[in-house]
Amino acid sequence: MKSLKERTYEIEDAFFSPYACKSKDTSGREREETPCGMRTEFQRDRDRIIYCKAFRRLKNKTQVFFSPEGDHYITRLTHTLDVSQIARSLARALSLNEDLAEAIALGHDLGHTPFGHSGERILDKLSPTGFKHNEQSVRVVEVLEKDGAGLNLTREVRDGILNHPQSRTPATLEGRCVSIADRIAYINHDLDDAIRAGILTADGVPKEITAVLGNTSRERINTAISAVYRTSYGKNYVKMDEPVLKASEALRVFMFEKVYFSDNARGEEEKAERMLTATYEYFINNCHALPQSFINLIDEYGKERVVCDYLSSMTDRYAVYTFNRIFVPKGWTLLDENG
Repeated sequence: MKSLKERTYEIEDAFFSPYACKSKDTSGREREETPCGMRTEFQRDRDRIIYCKAFRRLKNKTQVFFSPEGDHYITRLTHTLDVSQIARSLARALSLNEDLAEAIALGHDLGHTPFGHSGERILDKLSPTGFKHNEQSVRVVEVLEKDGAGLNLTREVRDGILNHPQSRTPATLEGRCVSIADRIAYINHDLDDAIRAGILTADGVPKEITAVLGNTSRERINTAISAVYRTSYGKNYVKMDEPVLKASEALRVFMFEKVYFSDNARGEEEKAERMLTATYEYFINNCHALPQSFINLIDEYGKERVVCDYLSSMTDRYAVYTFNRIFVPKGWTLLDENG
């Protein structure tokens, strides 16, 4: 009887595009491991990411709005799940490897900072070597997880994580699906959050954008996926058709002007910058106060790099807690005479 993995290989051979990255053709891992009889290597990567600590912390990391009070605002975790769903839909439509696309999508933001892209900009200024969340996500899976052992993911998944920003080009079409899915996801759910927060109104989006993309999140996402399918099916690339691409970019510019760089967002970013800067300087001067797993990395990577590792790993609430623990005086009570 054939193993489940062998059956998966046969399905891929029969139905995948000639441009897909088939599971049996993976370039492998940095450290060789005994293969799993049931799961392909990309399926194993997906499972490792889901069960790692960095993935769990995404639920309390900001997407756009710092520590939102409502239950329905997008977090870094729900953004990641959105990207995974859209990337899998694109991969399925183009007869590509859904497992690879899913693994990349689930891991693409593991290295993101607290306080969203504001936190990323702040650490980029503080770190002597700069800070980019995609590079940090690779560092998480290669070095930081499992107390320095890393997750030992396949090269294809690590490439897709590293190269998911719009300015870069992943080596696989599945990685390119994730790159496009990331942009589709964040401009749409960030728009929904901005409307929920009262920063924008539903009819405030320019009509030339909604005429192409649609008026609801569902319409916009369907439009984007359909545009990729029409343009890319059977081709050795993944991209949208020109009208939808232009409208999507116009929506992105609109969001930067009205939401991401709004006076309200900038005001909160100044607070986050003061807090993260003070915390960074404290740990630079008090490396012994870091958790032991981070102290163990200092000799190899230097204290500036490791302090950024620690700060970027924090959730929003833990960053605030750490700042308060270090810098805010604790109250005290006078014991009575029988104390």
